[in-house]
Amino acid sequence: MPSKKPALWAYVTIEEHAEIQANAKRAGLSCSTYIKRVCLGLPTPSLEKQQYRLELLKINADLGRLGGLFKLCLSEKETPLDSLHPQVRHVLREIEARQREMKALILRI
Repeated sequence: MPSKKPALWAYVTIEEHAEIQANAKRAGLSCSTYIKRVCLGLPTPSLEKQQYRLELLKINADLGRLGGLFKLCLSEKETPLDSLHPQVRHVLREIEARQREMKALILRI
């Protein structure tokens, strides 16, 4: 059953058509939806930014797990901290490395 919505037609060159298709694909939208959003001045999503956000969420989860392990290590009353010193330093280095990764990703967004 055909749609009763009005349609807009525009003539574009082959290069313009290819660019529109590439931009729509990069935004994760159909050409029709992409063109509609651009014409109405609505924001178009960026798949690259979505991927960066997912990576940041993963890194944040890693930091949460490392923080939990670190707290567990510090709360152990039976084990002296001197014997755990190398392990604690290792955990701290891992947390710092993850923080650097997160900062780099934030700068890319």
